[in-house]
Amino acid sequence: MSNKFPLQPLLDLANTRMDEVTRQLGELISSERSGQQKLALLQRYRNEYSQRFVEAASGGIGPDAMRNYSSFLNRIDEAIETQQRIVEQSHQHTSQGQQQWVAQHTKVRAFDTLSQRFQNEIARKNSRQEQRLTDEQAIRKFREKTQDRL
Repeated sequence: MSNKFPLQPLLDLANTRMDEVTRQLGELISSERSGQQKLALLQRYRNEYSQRFVEAASGGIGPDAMRNYSSFLNRIDEAIETQQRIVEQSHQHTSQGQQQWVAQHTKVRAFDTLSQRFQNEIARKNSRQEQRLTDEQAIRKFREKTQDRL
């Protein structure tokens, strides 16, 4: 039996894929956070602009300014809706990435377990062989001593 784990190329490939899946998951998480930050920024901006509109309206504004405020608020609302969809898609991609990471992690652990079992079996066989050699040497020495006495 060779001392090299026969599935080592598969273990190496699984580890390489694990690194790639981990990198991709990091990018997905970063993208989701960025999208959430943009959404929060748009929502804050909308609240601030809406407040300005209320303050301006309470002081009295003309129909053109009213249309401009209203039009701009509608555009901000559309941008918020678009960003909410982007954040939701990003969240779904992140969830899929997490599932891929878990699946790949499971594969790596399975190969690691097989590798460890293989190494344990090699160590057990080596130990048995060493014990056998030690026993044989002890028997030889014992025979030599008993033959010398006869």
